[in-house]
Amino acid sequence: MIAIVNYGMGNLRSVSKALEEVGANVTVSSNPETIKQSRALVIPGVGAFGKGIDNLKRLNLIPTIYEAVEMKKPILGICLGLQLLFKESFEHGIHLGLHLIEGKVVKFEGVKIPHMGWNQVNVKSKMFAGIPDHSFFYFAHSYYVVPEDPKVGTGKTNYGIQFSSVIEKDFLFGVQFHPEKSGRWGLKFLENFCSYVG
Repeated sequence: MIAIVNYGMGNLRSVSKALEEVGANVTVSSNPETIKQSRALVIPGVGAFGKGIDNLKRLNLIPTIYEAVEMKKPILGICLGLQLLFKESFEHGIHLGLHLIEGKVVKFEGVKIPHMGWNQVNVKSKMFAGIPDHSFFYFAHSYYVVPEDPKVGTGKTNYGIQFSSVIEKDFLFGVQFHPEKSGRWGLKFLENFCSYVG
């Protein structure tokens, strides 16, 4: 079972439907006990970093996520969910994140924001097996992650600058784009994640 963490910030239905379409057994929950029974976690998210981390705290979900990390369960962060994996964000002040990955979340400068629509991803990751390089995925964000270790950023996208649109660290994965809105290749990515989960 894959648990989609419901902390009030995600387009949960479309993520759930996309995972089910590629054969996953999915539950959407904010109940720590239910989430603990899963083999993997998906943290989706749309909105502001500060509110996202506050909601996780209010629902007492942060200890549950840390417990999953200790058990080395695969975790996939999508959009805001990716950003929350990092140490800190500079969105409307400074907010501490889950700090599972060293690095920060910063705002695009000198380009129209949000970065919205289809853009290419140049990636080297097992999660992209069977997906042609420079394939297009759907983005909607004004902030992007800057990993301290460049090797963590396994996928790159150009929007004014080249930024990390895919991260991978051990059993932690994250994408800045929305695979559930990215058609064929988005579904293939989710299928690869499900295969990795087993």
